[in-house]
Amino acid sequence: MSRKVVITGVPGVGKSTVIDGALERLKELGREYWPISFGTAMFELASERGLVSDRDEMRRLDQDVQKELQSGAARAIAQISDDVIVDTHCTVKTPGGFLPGLPIWVLEELKPDVFVLVETDPDQILGRRILDESRIRDLEGYGEIRTHQEFNRFIAASYAMVSGCTVKIINNPDFLLEKALADLVEVLR
Repeated sequence: MSRKVVITGVPGVGKSTVIDGALERLKELGREYWPISFGTAMFELASERGLVSDRDEMRRLDQDVQKELQSGAARAIAQISDDVIVDTHCTVKTPGGFLPGLPIWVLEELKPDVFVLVETDPDQILGRRILDESRIRDLEGYGEIRTHQEFNRFIAASYAMVSGCTVKIINNPDFLLEKALADLVEVLR
């Protein structure tokens, strides 16, 4: 029976680093997951439709368009029969407010087994965002990042209520990546 593990975190928390490191360790243990970026799946659909030219434009799309893209991405991922890590955002900050990254129609398609929140101190996230020249990010301060992480916890609880999956919080502070990797490997075993 395949597992669907959803891993989330606010931009700059180091989610991709934690996922990549855990996947390497799991491979050494003979356990493999297929990593899928939910945002990339949505971006590919949006690109095919000529709606965006880069991923950073995605969060500025009309809410109804984002919903359509979410549904299409969920259907595509649900077809995969292997163990899957779905790398996504719990919520997306849009001009109109927070948009659930995995609304009920997405959860019903994916049927996740585990929901993982990667978190760390907002000051560290802010520092990581400033140093990351590969992305164009909205300017946010400590308070906004803290609010986003807190809101993600509330939404993760609601996702668990709807889907029946568990929620695990993994802390990824600076200089303690090894602990975060070990924690995620334990969840994925």
